[in-house]
Amino acid sequence: MRIAVLCSQIRVEEKLIFQAFERRGVSVERLDPRNQVFRLDGRPASYDVVLDRSIRYSHSLYVLPILERWGVRCVNRAAVVATCGDKVLTSLALSRAGVPTPPTVLAFTREAALAAVEELGYPAVVKPVVGSWGRLVARVHDRDAAEAVLEDRETLGDWHHQVFYVQAYVPKPGRDIRAFVVGDEPIGAIYRTSEHWITNTARGGRASRCRVEGPVGDLAVRAAQAVGGGILAVDIVEAPDGRLLVLEVNHAMEFRNSIEPTGVDIPGRIVDYVLRVARGEVP
Repeated sequence: MRIAVLCSQIRVEEKLIFQAFERRGVSVERLDPRNQVFRLDGRPASYDVVLDRSIRYSHSLYVLPILERWGVRCVNRAAVVATCGDKVLTSLALSRAGVPTPPTVLAFTREAALAAVEELGYPAVVKPVVGSWGRLVARVHDRDAAEAVLEDRETLGDWHHQVFYVQAYVPKPGRDIRAFVVGDEPIGAIYRTSEHWITNTARGGRASRCRVEGPVGDLAVRAAQAVGGGILAVDIVEAPDGRLLVLEVNHAMEFRNSIEPTGVDIPGRIVDYVLRVARGEVP
């Protein structure tokens, strides 16, 4: 059995995953895309399974389809990563599956985006279609703020900054929820609490245990299945009327701050799933 972890940077999470493989007596290689040249024609599979832990969406977006072309089983699959890494594709997948989300619109010019914001109503949230850790996410409270943020995005230069993804703001109770799904099982969840409206733990949000049994876990599994399944983290917000709404689904999530509050060996559960894929136990 030959297994590799695709990553250019080894964070705490990757160290924990390598240690989990080691505890199970499984030798695993690191596949750094920066040191590789990938042939685009077919070739024999180099690995049984590759676990994608790349911090760069662009690496995963292109390397995983090449590996699958070679016959390598990837976790997560290329199609899942492509969907989760793009907020528009994620929203469409969730919508098709009937998973509840905040009202969301897409526009391609500053003028159209401003009209969309005003149609949704203030406050609204402007997000980049590709990005993580809450970077470049802006909450706008009035027309002046919306005009400033949209003009800023329009002048950033990259094409994806000129795809305006606008979402209705959901007033949340000072927290949101991140639920972890492995295969078809919700293995744990945390509340991310912060005085700031962006509650990512990477931005200072505090993690505490959230009960994953029941509605939270059920919704997380539905969202994970909507994007194709695998090893995923689902971000959920509690609306004032009590509804649970899915904000996004993450394909290479961080989990270092979630192990203690959940009491779940998250890297161990990830590795066990990868080994099941390697043995052919997962379709």
